[in-house]
Amino acid sequence: MTVLGHPRSWSCRWWPLLLLLLLIGREPGVEAVTHYKAGDPVILYVNKVGPYHNPQETYHYYQLPVCCPEKIRHKSLSLGEVLDGDRMAESLYEIRFRENVEKRVLCHMQLSSAQVEQLRQAIEELYYFEFVVDDLPIRGFVGYMEESGFLPHSHKIGLWTHLDFHLEFHGDRIIFANVSVRDVKPHSLDGLRPDEFLGLTHTYSVRWSETSVERRSDRRRGDDGFFPRTLEIHWLSIINSMVLVFLLVGFVAVILMRVLRNDLARYNLDEETTSAGSGDDFDQSDNGWKIIHTDVFRFPPYRGLLCAVLGVGAQFLALGTGIIVMALLGMFNVHRHGAINSAAILLYALTCCISGYVSSHFYRQIGGERWVWNIILTTSLFSVPFFLTWSVVNSVHWANGSTQALPATTILLLLTVWLLVGFPLTVIGGIFGKNNASPFDAPCRTKNIAREIPPQPWYKSTLVHMTVGGFLPFSAISVELYYIFATVWGREQYTLYGILFFVFAILLSVGACISIALTYFQLSGEDHRWWWRSVLSVGSTGLFIFLYSVFYYARRSNMSGTVQTVEFFGYSLLTGYVFFLMLGTISFFSSLKFIRYIYVNLKMD
Repeated sequence: MTVLGHPRSWSCRWWPLLLLLLLIGREPGVEAVTHYKAGDPVILYVNKVGPYHNPQETYHYYQLPVCCPEKIRHKSLSLGEVLDGDRMAESLYEIRFRENVEKRVLCHMQLSSAQVEQLRQAIEELYYFEFVVDDLPIRGFVGYMEESGFLPHSHKIGLWTHLDFHLEFHGDRIIFANVSVRDVKPHSLDGLRPDEFLGLTHTYSVRWSETSVERRSDRRRGDDGFFPRTLEIHWLSIINSMVLVFLLVGFVAVILMRVLRNDLARYNLDEETTSAGSGDDFDQSDNGWKIIHTDVFRFPPYRGLLCAVLGVGAQFLALGTGIIVMALLGMFNVHRHGAINSAAILLYALTCCISGYVSSHFYRQIGGERWVWNIILTTSLFSVPFFLTWSVVNSVHWANGSTQALPATTILLLLTVWLLVGFPLTVIGGIFGKNNASPFDAPCRTKNIAREIPPQPWYKSTLVHMTVGGFLPFSAISVELYYIFATVWGREQYTLYGILFFVFAILLSVGACISIALTYFQLSGEDHRWWWRSVLSVGSTGLFIFLYSVFYYARRSNMSGTVQTVEFFGYSLLTGYVFFLMLGTISFFSSLKFIRYIYVNLKMD
């Protein structure tokens, strides 16, 4: 397939985005509705085609041998639409507001055997097309395929050469649009000789009807019957998550605090007895987490990398919360293409200051001196893996002629946004964090020589902690994760943002509780190396999410092909990495708060 050129008009409306970041092309919560008079022309844009089971494998509609104008005129698109793979162009369909049309000829075509084979291959791969009328997407299959019988086996392929457009209006506005091939017979593409041409006549009909529905948002997605209906509330996921979080919180609040109370009472009593008695050092007869109080706040190795992980993790916590809150406020219209993509880019650029501040602030607190290197590491920790992943995925799309391959203007725009907004905000946040950092508040003094760590049983190893700490948070979101995957990598439409916010809060709560419990068990074994262990234990949830993505691809989806496979596993790996950063940050700060609490309440000289 030949890649069509990308018009320069795409970049013209994007430069105001760079200057006015809060606009992102259009206001997110406003529906783009055009008012018409009877007889006014209604432009129908052709957009893209692709395999039904590969949502991210899309091609320009005019890459198929279909009715095409002599000069292709593209519609000016927003950034989110381009990122979503949209490439809208004007069509030959003539539609006028409230004027019905019966079997009007669109064009006559003479297809060569190679063009017929291209159509046959597209139909066998269940290609669907997407048109856009007044910002309303309408979809249908390119052709018809029938498999019947075993002996004899029949394989029939036909092309839809007639389309029926059904449009509903209320007053002077279009509310709903759909396309169907009901009561239409497909044109057979079988039995064509290699040197023979196939003559086709494409026709269409337009039918208008009035509706009492006043707003597009009142029409449920899925009413057209092409894609599944909007997901309903799934109580199993909610109940499963609630039960797990209550059990974990109860475990930490009741069992762990009771053990801590007993430990504190025993340690403080032993301290008073030792002070009034022989005066020997309590280290000679003590054990458990008290004995390592001179090592528990010993700064870890690779502190610059640790602070960068915490900074980027805090940034994605703010980014994820911001996206969900914007969705709860109704700022994402289901009829808007790529609105969430635009919002994610905007929030990522603006929240770079958070990563710089958190990383530099904590780095200076724990005695770091190379703060410039720390800022560079922080800004590269996510951007470099993302760029490498995107480069591979975009190259595969470009080699296959997919519309998901970003044009050069879009790449330059995104790079400019990062260079002029994201990176400077990271530096500014880092400067503020460094200047506002106070000395690390450690309740206990740290000795110069580290205490030897006794041999640990196998169930206190890093691998076991990562398994337990990653599996429990994953199990709290496993059911909800299916619906999210079905939305991102399938044809579902997710609108239960309130439930998503609730599950997101549960995930963070479970991660914090598990981190505290595992850190306590580690310290009880006189192992003071909790800094990196706390990040890895709950951060390993990202690994479980990636393993689930492998299971979803193999067992829960019908995706196939190089283009879709590379994109799925590339971005799934990146998603697992983001969850590692987020949950590792929550885990670390929860453990730090817990450790400070128990050692502040411990009586020591």
